[in-house]
Amino acid sequence: MSSFSKILLQPEVEEYLGHVFRNKELISALGTLEAERKYESLLNCLSHPPAFTTVRVNTHLASVKQVKNLLFEEIHKQFKDLSVPVLQHPELQDLLLIPVIGPRKDLQKQSSEVIVGAQCGNSVLRGAHVFVPGIISASKFMKAGDVVSVYSDIEGKCKRGAKVFLGTKVFIGNGISELSRSEIFSSSGSLKGIGIRMTDPVYLSPSLDNVLSSYLFLQNLPSAVVSHVLNPQPGERILDMCAAPGGKTTHLATLMHDQGEVIAMDKIANKVKKIKQNAALLQLNCVKAFCCDGTKVLATGKKEDGQEGPPFSAESFDRILLDVPCSGMGQRPNMAYFWTLKEVMSYQPLQRKLFSTAVKLLKPGGTLVYSTCTITLSENEEQVAWALETFPCLQLQSQEPHIGGEGMMGAGLSLDQLKLLQRFDPSSVTSREMDINSLQDSREDDLILLANKDCIGFFIAKFIKLNSK
Repeated sequence: MSSFSKILLQPEVEEYLGHVFRNKELISALGTLEAERKYESLLNCLSHPPAFTTVRVNTHLASVKQVKNLLFEEIHKQFKDLSVPVLQHPELQDLLLIPVIGPRKDLQKQSSEVIVGAQCGNSVLRGAHVFVPGIISASKFMKAGDVVSVYSDIEGKCKRGAKVFLGTKVFIGNGISELSRSEIFSSSGSLKGIGIRMTDPVYLSPSLDNVLSSYLFLQNLPSAVVSHVLNPQPGERILDMCAAPGGKTTHLATLMHDQGEVIAMDKIANKVKKIKQNAALLQLNCVKAFCCDGTKVLATGKKEDGQEGPPFSAESFDRILLDVPCSGMGQRPNMAYFWTLKEVMSYQPLQRKLFSTAVKLLKPGGTLVYSTCTITLSENEEQVAWALETFPCLQLQSQEPHIGGEGMMGAGLSLDQLKLLQRFDPSSVTSREMDINSLQDSREDDLILLANKDCIGFFIAKFIKLNSK
């Protein structure tokens, strides 16, 4: 049985990342030992959840103060006697931060075991209960109401319905079974809903599913930074090119006070439906969502009068958010990443096609923000270097707020250019354990600083279009 350790990667992917984070520029600047330490720290951080659960307040419907009070009451109910604060971020004032307690090492493992898939395990580490589809295996005599220990099958080797699993598994906490083993695996229909209600997870985070759903949107801190960096203004026409599930779309609409137009696109119909549902739930009327391929939305001829959807005319948007599809290697927690190197490397060409289209759709003087939730150079700093060389009309801009670190060396960008980029790097935080005593002894400023650093891996670049050439 395995304990928490660094993220499990395909050997070829780990070798590739090793070269990325030990590149010549970095080694020259940091030294071999420090570059190696940061890389190993990053791999360890990725398998653990961020230090805070972050939620964005829908200020279109309620004040931050009102929602903060309601959220504090909800957390107090869930955590019973534990006094866990809810903090308002001083720079991202529509963002609330809830400290994550853990890893908790005093939990007693039970004889009755439940094995869940790696994705389900990741969700549990961020506060979710175990839903029935995530259960792969359960002990032979498990009944509804039993206290069980839950483990994540990080290698994906457990067979569905197994009564015993002796492979690599990571303990993620204890819970109470809502169903018996026979109900889970012998049902004629497809069961949904909660299978294990987590009572003592290794990382204690609030369960926010359907909690204050019109007032809160669960969103990682860097994802909330992006919309503030784009800085949309009331009355403008904004394009969110890869918008699902709509977190950034609805944030943009909220920052604009629901005045203007936010065009949201995704090429998968069900995801577009989700964007519309989220906009309706948050009561935002300026969002218009369309199902289309972002690489094919530039109109080649004159648009028909009254046509509001794609294709769009060149230079028709004031600001564009390009949060591109990416390899997602900055997401946390992620105890196992199964993608091959070919899959990891497949995103750069698509990102460049989307970027080229975005530049053509942007008005002169307009702002383009490019972002990813990954850690590679090829999808981040290398894309910036390529964009500046390919599009002389683009100029890098400083970002406000600038909460993350600078860009990473290795793509040939100057130190001044790297300072304009924003890279959220979890390896910048030394390993931490947060229990209720250390939390109560911490200053609020120190907790905010920790939240800024101990988050998902993320990247942001901001450009302005100088002219139409």
